[in-house]
Amino acid sequence: MHARAVAATATALLGTAALLSPVPAARAGDAAEPTVLAHRGASAYAPENTLAAIDKAASLGFTWVENDVQRTKDGRLVVIHDDSLRRTTDVEKVFPGRAPWKVKDFTAAEVARLDAGSWFAPSYRGTRVPTLAQYMRRVEHNHEKLLLEIKNPELYPGIERQILGLLDSEGWLDRRHLDRLVVQSFSAGSLRTVHGLRPAVTTGYLGTPSVGSLHRYAGFVDLVNPSVDSISAGYVKDVHSFEGPHGRPLRVFTWTVNDAVTTWKAVGYGVDGIITNKPDVVRAALCAS
Repeated sequence: MHARAVAATATALLGTAALLSPVPAARAGDAAEPTVLAHRGASAYAPENTLAAIDKAASLGFTWVENDVQRTKDGRLVVIHDDSLRRTTDVEKVFPGRAPWKVKDFTAAEVARLDAGSWFAPSYRGTRVPTLAQYMRRVEHNHEKLLLEIKNPELYPGIERQILGLLDSEGWLDRRHLDRLVVQSFSAGSLRTVHGLRPAVTTGYLGTPSVGSLHRYAGFVDLVNPSVDSISAGYVKDVHSFEGPHGRPLRVFTWTVNDAVTTWKAVGYGVDGIITNKPDVVRAALCAS
């Protein structure tokens, strides 16, 4: 019993330290271990982009979660990856005549009727697609940090301003929260808009820009977040050689890493963060490396 109590205390202290630490600065060689980010929450263990998934990440001891934001027909921001509701909800059953079941063609009330958990496991039956407001409140409740992806911004004109407005109203754009937030996108234009509207917000570009173009991205992004299969140690070093808009070296969060071998490869590349569906697997690999 005594050994278990000591272990529990140590775990709690480590968790507290993780909550207090800001977004990590660029690494100097192998001086710092990469940050582990739970992709769409702990999405290997609970339905992706749901409150259950970020609760699971928290229960596993992880503070960073990633999500995807899109917009409904009546202008509400919801957390879901695909631009269609088909893969991760029972929309075909509830609204059989409305193919192709695009998020933008359904109201928030209609989306709220959908089961977003049964596809994953029977135990998650009745899980709902959260609104961004609901999601932010749960992230705050869990003392988590957020890597927020603006998904398909070309489908939702003005979504950047709307997201920033909601983040502001939820208290996420004050000094205390800015170290707990990164906004990312595959759209450079969307990130330029975010940076122009709220220069203090940390931003990340999803992709692998050519080394020759990195100086342009450094004007409006703080991170370059590429697929792990698209990078090398040399590329990461090149990214780190550029200074971003907040006077710090650009950082690299890579995705999606779900096994020990790929984790060790990413560590060898010198990345600053690892985005994963299985954060516990990546953590174990980091401890063994």
